[in-house]
Amino acid sequence: MVSALREGVSGLDVTMRLTLAVLALASGVYTYLGVRELLDGPPVMTVFAAIIYSSAVSVAIYAFWSFLLRFLPHVRDVASRLWLTAAMLLGSLMIIAMSSWLNAAALAGAAAIEQHLAVTVQNYTRDLDTAHNRALGAQSLLPDIQLASTRFARLAEAERGGALTGTGGSGTVVQLLSQMSSQLDDLAREVAASGERAKAFYAEGSAQIARMREFVSGQGDIKARSDAFGAEALALIGTIAALEQTSMAPAVRRAADDLVTGFIAPAADGRTADLAGRQSAVVGSVEKAVQAQASALSQAADKIIGAGAVEPARFQPLSTAEAVVRYAGDFLPSWAGAISIDLLPAVLVLILCVVHAAIRREEQPAEAETMSAAQLIAALRLARQVGEERRTVEEDESFEAVMAEMSPAATVTTLPAGRAKKD
Repeated sequence: MVSALREGVSGLDVTMRLTLAVLALASGVYTYLGVRELLDGPPVMTVFAAIIYSSAVSVAIYAFWSFLLRFLPHVRDVASRLWLTAAMLLGSLMIIAMSSWLNAAALAGAAAIEQHLAVTVQNYTRDLDTAHNRALGAQSLLPDIQLASTRFARLAEAERGGALTGTGGSGTVVQLLSQMSSQLDDLAREVAASGERAKAFYAEGSAQIARMREFVSGQGDIKARSDAFGAEALALIGTIAALEQTSMAPAVRRAADDLVTGFIAPAADGRTADLAGRQSAVVGSVEKAVQAQASALSQAADKIIGAGAVEPARFQPLSTAEAVVRYAGDFLPSWAGAISIDLLPAVLVLILCVVHAAIRREEQPAEAETMSAAQLIAALRLARQVGEERRTVEEDESFEAVMAEMSPAATVTTLPAGRAKKD
């Protein structure tokens, strides 16, 4: 197993380096695309600066993970491994800070700006509807105004026949009632006219909203669409402000207050004291009726005014990087892909740590107290075989030494020559 693991680590060394280089290059390319949108200035300088930055990022990523792949799997003591792990975490955070968010901007920058435009359209649509509702709220006062005007007009017509004072004619009471009816009629006409203006402004704002939606979902360069969107947003803000000014609620409240504070009871012009007294009594009743009507209109107008004025926010254009950061929750897959490109080598580091730990564990001799009976018997049998092989080798070596001593040069004796002749 140990040999297989060692061969696997050695065989994958080139693949590991090539993978790391490709990941670093990919991160540098997307970093270039992201940082180019953030730089301003001459096109040549912008491109040159983006290339330098992206190249530095690629080199930093490759060197950082190469160091960890070379050292961390071989470190054994706990303190050194903890320090290297802390360095890996710190370096990973630095890589995310200098590269990953730019990668995400390159992957989802246009979509993030479109998301920003879509959210802005929703806010402007809400503001336009709110201003329109406020204008329509003032229109709800129109029936009350018209009803009060009709009531005073009928009382004036009845007084011409003597229904209130008992004496017919067009005296003080008729003039007062006709004056109140005329003032309310003028206010009603102004409220009705404001309704037509509000309708026209709302139609104009709706058309501007429709054009802004076309810029959001349209095709073409997102920067050009964002600029056109900003121009429409500025025009829409003016339309909402004009629509807000068409609300007649403040005017109705002021008119209601004027009915009370500006009421001047006319002097009775009756020819007799009795008629003058009756006229004064009716004028007092009319004054109370005017106060009650003015109070009701003022309270209704206060409810409309109390909602507060609509103040739409100005459109704030964003770069692709800023949009990706602001709407990060809507682009989690893009963020995951951008971070994975930079931090995938961390998985390779962990794999190498596990493999080298397994190699070291297999190379350590097993302790007797941790061996099973079968393992102990197998070890004894192996030791016996080794001993027998050693004895066989020693015996062979001894036999060869004896045979060397018993060579013919050492055992054959040469006979003397004289003895041979005698024989």
